[in-house]
Amino acid sequence: MPTVTTPNTKIDIFYEDHGNPAHEAILLVMGLGAQLTLWPDELVEALVSEGFRVIRYDNRDIGLSQKMEGARAPSLPIQLLRKKIGFPAKVPYTLTDMAHDGIGLLDALDIARAHVVGASMGGMIAQLMAVHFPERLMSLTSIMSTTGNPKLPPAEKHAMQALVAPITSMDEESLVAHGLNIARNIGSPGFPFDPQVQRERVLRNIRRSVYPAGLPRQLAAIIDDGCRRARLAKVRTPTLVLHGEDDPLVKVEAGEDTARHIAGARLVTIPGWGHDIPQALVPRLASEIVAHARGR
Repeated sequence: MPTVTTPNTKIDIFYEDHGNPAHEAILLVMGLGAQLTLWPDELVEALVSEGFRVIRYDNRDIGLSQKMEGARAPSLPIQLLRKKIGFPAKVPYTLTDMAHDGIGLLDALDIARAHVVGASMGGMIAQLMAVHFPERLMSLTSIMSTTGNPKLPPAEKHAMQALVAPITSMDEESLVAHGLNIARNIGSPGFPFDPQVQRERVLRNIRRSVYPAGLPRQLAAIIDDGCRRARLAKVRTPTLVLHGEDDPLVKVEAGEDTARHIAGARLVTIPGWGHDIPQALVPRLASEIVAHARGR
């Protein structure tokens, strides 16, 4: 699968393109420190089988896309403090820059309009595509994401600690243990994963790419973007909000807040769902995305 240089941001983006190029496109945008492979193949196949062209890509600073080598993110405590007192810290890039990357990928593929589906940080990026490029979106689906409202319930401590825990060794077994620890702490209590299957998935991902330096820069972009409620109030793109009722990282109240601040948005919450895409939920999620894209 190819890499393109976005005509607007001049960033090299690695992507996969599935399905008939003549069909309506669905652009999948993944989250913090997550490669495109976290969109399950089964979900991509389900969407293609419903008659869509499906594109998933690595955000900048992750996977096989361009790394922002040498760029330094402010330390998390300093950035949070400066944000609190109204003096944002300088960040290497913003979530809006990342939204421009996604639109730039559509430009490079000569796709005028697409259904945009984003998960977690990818949901934030997708929201900003709807804010800044409404004419390019046929629909928006925001999954396990948030408005950035600081008054929303915080992540459960164990989930956040697992996500941002430093990688202490690049030894393969240590990396697998790190990935499994994240999966255990943010996953779905109602849809527990098979340990062996999850281990194989984590192993495939780390053999594809490991780039821990990108995570703090992406996290800095999230913090820098702040609260999007006022911006989202202007969005008129047909919007679906999907959220797990048992998400320990981005609490279900964040999904409710997202739907509340986008005019006409439809909220669907699922019991037992955490902050992942369990195999057992793929048919349900595909059905929701397809129905929304078709205006049902």
